[in-house]
Amino acid sequence: MSTAQQPDPRDRPARLAVGVVGAGRVGPALAASLQLAGHRPVAVSGVSDASRRRAGLLLPDVPLVPPAEVLRRADLVLLTVPDDALPGLVEGLAETGAVRPGQLLVHTSGRYGAKVLDPALRAGALPLALHPAMTFTGTPVDVQRLAGCSFGVTAPDGLRMAAEALVIEMGGEPEWIAEESRPLYHAALALGANHLVTLVAQSMELLRAAGVEAPDRMLGPLLGAALDNALRSGDAALTGPVARGDAGTVAAHVAQLREHAPQTVAGYLAMARATADRALAHGLLKPELAEDLLGVLAGNVHGAQSDPGGPGPRGAEGDAG
Repeated sequence: MSTAQQPDPRDRPARLAVGVVGAGRVGPALAASLQLAGHRPVAVSGVSDASRRRAGLLLPDVPLVPPAEVLRRADLVLLTVPDDALPGLVEGLAETGAVRPGQLLVHTSGRYGAKVLDPALRAGALPLALHPAMTFTGTPVDVQRLAGCSFGVTAPDGLRMAAEALVIEMGGEPEWIAEESRPLYHAALALGANHLVTLVAQSMELLRAAGVEAPDRMLGPLLGAALDNALRSGDAALTGPVARGDAGTVAAHVAQLREHAPQTVAGYLAMARATADRALAHGLLKPELAEDLLGVLAGNVHGAQSDPGGPGPRGAEGDAG
């Protein structure tokens, strides 16, 4: 029996055989990015026709095999399944003996940290949580978007360098997230990104209903500027009738939405209330204008000037946003 010391897998510089369990939108893109860094995708698992097509598009010639076979072939395994499916998948792989000692096991869930991989850790795997803060399309453009993308990284201290190195190889920027902070971190990203898609889609539908032929072209510059301003200035970037205290304008909005798109009213009111709270807290909304505005948002329009064609409480003063 050889007594030569075996290299610690956490320190190995060699290129890795990469496997993907769950060929959704994320896994194939990450594997393709690692391939550009010199690693070698060797196996991928996928159930639906869509996942198989994605795997074929981003990882051509990489065989489709069952999950246990992916783990048998790979040194680095990407577990890219929905959040709710992850704990059961990890437990199942560990119980069936599919996990090998020294194998890097990486999940991409935003919700979970490294502890969800504890069953695999007990089987000798090296657990990493690498969550790309990016929205994915399932097409090759995703690989390009990883350049400069932040990753929420959680791992045992001894694997921190290995985790950060993998992120950097994919062109990303590692951001360390404590285990207990993962749910809050993920909620923050979902609030900003997922709800943004809903808001933009609703806005485009309303513009089409108002007769705008190219709502995407109209919204593009406006939303791009708003996002840039928000990232640069935070709440100081707030504009529009709520931040100005134009209760009459807001009342007109609500009336039009109730008539033409009642399904959007609850979201409009909720976001308007949140905006009013932030505008008040930061001194943008004058307290003397807030009472009528908050009354409108509570369903009381009697104190507001609600003529859709006329000015709000401040007349024509202020910006037009």
